[in-house]
Amino acid sequence: MNKNRCGWCVGDPLYEAYHDEEWGVPVYDDARLFEFLILETFQAGLSWITVLKKRENFRKAFDNFDYKKIVNYDASKIEDLLQDAGIIRNKLKVNATITNAQAFMKIQEEFGSFSKYIWNFVDGTPIKNKVKIYKDAPANTPLSDTISKDLKKRGFKFVGSTVIYAQMQATGMVNDHEVSCFRYHEV
Repeated sequence: MNKNRCGWCVGDPLYEAYHDEEWGVPVYDDARLFEFLILETFQAGLSWITVLKKRENFRKAFDNFDYKKIVNYDASKIEDLLQDAGIIRNKLKVNATITNAQAFMKIQEEFGSFSKYIWNFVDGTPIKNKVKIYKDAPANTPLSDTISKDLKKRGFKFVGSTVIYAQMQATGMVNDHEVSCFRYHEV
């Protein structure tokens, strides 16, 4: 059966699977939220497909995105990561991952979970936009500006408004599926 999908994913089986199964589905699990946050920070300045193709390599390299392990990465582990051709080898982003794991855990301590903290920005309910053509979806919004500023204030790195809006889309805080997409009414 031929499904009508958002235009950005059509034609690439990996993109289509990600779109059909994950993108825009509300995520409340802290471990998954951390994974998406780290992948989005590595995407900054690159295409999502680049990150998606390296996702399994990232999982292996970063201990399955276990922030409790990542906070303890030392210079030797950082050097290993920078030599790993399976991931995006950007020293600033690798170091930001460690910093973000520390800040992530501080938010957990303060709010009980990162999920409670982040979902509070949308009162626990996804924002459902009416995107006709994906290229017309915003790259950022006043809300992503607000979240970005708050995260930066809490010590996070590589969390600009565009990165945060992509995070919001990926984790279902905002539904930017095209209204003609079969997933629009499912998530």
